Amino acid sequence: MITRHLRITGRVQGVGYRDALCAQAATLGVTGWVRNRRDGSVEALVQGAAEHVEQLISWARRGPPAARVAEVRVDGIAAETFGQFERKPTL
Repeated sequence: MITRHLRITGRVQGVGYRDALCAQAATLGVTGWVRNRRDGSVEALVQGAAEHVEQLISWARRGPPAARVAEVRVDGIAAETFGQFERKPTL
């Protein structure tokens, strides 16, 4: 099990990015959370089997069809264990 903190920039708000990320995480069995940031980026904490987390990060670099991802910054962290994938309020 690994945990990664993601910061996604580009045209990633107003294009269904968070909902699509939630759906992709559920498909892969990855838990954690996602939220918009006031600076226009999207932030996520993802946790699961290394292979599935890497698949989700790969997906995050593309996003849903309307998104235009400029960058995905990935940091490894030690974190609490999550039971599901959540959509959090904007911070």
